[in-house]
Amino acid sequence: MNPPQKLRMERGSRTGQPIVIAVDSTVLGPALGGCRIRPYASWSDGVADAVRLAAAMTEKAALAGLQHGGGKTVVALDSSTAAEFTGPRRAELLHDVGDLVRTLDGEYLTCPDVGTSPEDMAVIGQRTPFVFCRPERAGGSGDSSGPTAAGVLSCIEAVRRSVLANRPLPLTSVSIVGLGHVGLLVARILAEAGARLVVSDIDPSRREVAETLGAEWLDVDSALRADVDVLVPAAVGGILTAATAVDLRCRAIVGPANNQLDADRTADLLHVRGIVWAPDTVVSAGGIVAATAQEVRHLDAARTRSLLDGIGTRLEAILLEAAQRNV
Repeated sequence: MNPPQKLRMERGSRTGQPIVIAVDSTVLGPALGGCRIRPYASWSDGVADAVRLAAAMTEKAALAGLQHGGGKTVVALDSSTAAEFTGPRRAELLHDVGDLVRTLDGEYLTCPDVGTSPEDMAVIGQRTPFVFCRPERAGGSGDSSGPTAAGVLSCIEAVRRSVLANRPLPLTSVSIVGLGHVGLLVARILAEAGARLVVSDIDPSRREVAETLGAEWLDVDSALRADVDVLVPAAVGGILTAATAVDLRCRAIVGPANNQLDADRTADLLHVRGIVWAPDTVVSAGGIVAATAQEVRHLDAARTRSLLDGIGTRLEAILLEAAQRNV
């Protein structure tokens, strides 16, 4: 992996928490990337995560046809004090983030990611204008979960056509690993369409949701290795490794989790086993596609929806070329 174009790190003046911004590229335009706030084993792990995620955002923006590069903000909390900054001192932490984003003077724009929300973007926006996906009442495009889920579903449709011989959804089995905002939306829509669902989450309380969907509940490891047509990684990245690849029993992998592969060579292992992997940089693009359509290009809902549907069309073209080249 190449070094980022720009890397900023400082301790917030109000909170003392380590805040990292990695700008991978601005070749196509200002960098876009979410603000991730979560505990890390060390601040250096947060730096590595920011650099890796920023590079993935560059790919995601380019593959989505956007005039933007990739970036990422990571706030690497210490687990012993994390509760402070998800509670009483939250606004202070978000203002620290906003101050650092502002120093980049528009080269980088942030938006929600793991551990942040549209409401958080409104607070960050008190310190900088370079923020996306604030609540609609605050002039933003709101929660990106819906558009991201729409892009995932468009990609599942593409895989159903190109890999599963156009099998009807009621005859298609899907395992969803992670029932966060996006995973839950995908699960609900697939359940309504009659797909056979297996679901899992590290939070055991989500089992109640599985029952309302009529889905089979499994632990995360079992759901990952379930005998299904489509595996949907919808939680954290790095779950596709050399060790897990040999045990997978799905036909295709189509999910929004970022950085699903622990290393590029793992995709080769999946290919040898006849498992089609839809690149997460394509599948997860719905959020930034919708946000830029609404907040930069000022497109209406119908045109935005067309762009989201186009994510699946783009994936289908990629899978066709991959099949022709046997890669």
